[in-house]
Amino acid sequence: MEKNGSIVPAEFPELKNETFLRAAQGEQTEYTPVWCMRQAGRYLPEFRETRAAQDFFATCRSPEMCCELTLQPLWRFPLDAAIIFSDILVVPQAITLTRHKLEGKVPLIGFSGAPWTLMSYMIEGGGSNTMAKAKAWLYRHPEASHRLLTLLTDVIVDYLVGQVAAGAQGGTEEGRGLKVAPMLQALQLFESHAGHLGPEQFAEFALPSIRSIAKRVKNKLLEDALPAVPMIIFAKDAHYALEDLAQSGYEVVGLDWTICPQDARQRTGKDITLQGNLDPCALYAPKEKIGELVKKMLEGFGSQRYIANLGHGLYPDICPEHVGAFVDAVHIHSRHLNKCS
Repeated sequence: MEKNGSIVPAEFPELKNETFLRAAQGEQTEYTPVWCMRQAGRYLPEFRETRAAQDFFATCRSPEMCCELTLQPLWRFPLDAAIIFSDILVVPQAITLTRHKLEGKVPLIGFSGAPWTLMSYMIEGGGSNTMAKAKAWLYRHPEASHRLLTLLTDVIVDYLVGQVAAGAQGGTEEGRGLKVAPMLQALQLFESHAGHLGPEQFAEFALPSIRSIAKRVKNKLLEDALPAVPMIIFAKDAHYALEDLAQSGYEVVGLDWTICPQDARQRTGKDITLQGNLDPCALYAPKEKIGELVKKMLEGFGSQRYIANLGHGLYPDICPEHVGAFVDAVHIHSRHLNKCS
């Protein structure tokens, strides 16, 4: 596992729960898999205790800390996937270590922010309610904006491929001599600030990069003899571009809570897996109400070609017991739906 003091991607445990990956690839599942954006977060007391030891970016640079924070929600809840703890503005160094520590329990998701979202942070210098400075660039400096977005796209492609390489199991595929692994990983691209763009700006400044990343990552994985992995695009508040996102080269389209499940199904077609989209604030409701909302959501999406999630990340003051109620309700109601179908 260690070589010259570094963790190396070899001899990973066999994957025990493939439900998330099967759903992402459009295969039949016994129940609907579920995970939560920001599932490793401040709503967990153990997360707050661990994070109190050092500042955020120091934590992100520690593979051991990132690994522990990634695994904490898996110790509490029967989630069907883990997502590496990091931030869209930093490069995680914990993927290989975390793959080992997961012990094959569930797949590990890697991720990156999308070019427009990263560009907006770079220009604004932080968060913003309007992204006015970043949007001004698009209007005033369209050529420079395209150059910056192209540079970010190049970096993100290498970054995502590097995440797969860090989590790729050594081995030989019979007859081809390639270093491959079972699909133990997925990738999610976060276009978190899509909602600050209108349809025309999204089509010009965001969608081309989103499409390019999917195509180039898949081509580079093939060229580098790395395993193909399902890819998820989550463009928050970009419901106006749902058809385009469904045809952008990703196996899964993540949805925020502003989209009706039935409409999303109709607009994306039968060959796309959908992910989402319970309002995170629904987890403030009593547990019984959470179960009712989950049941309604599942009936809207259907239990196949579907990954349950929230329409955005978990909020810091959400009760962990209510997160558990959400996860349990997905498993219980989706199994019931499968039996009745």
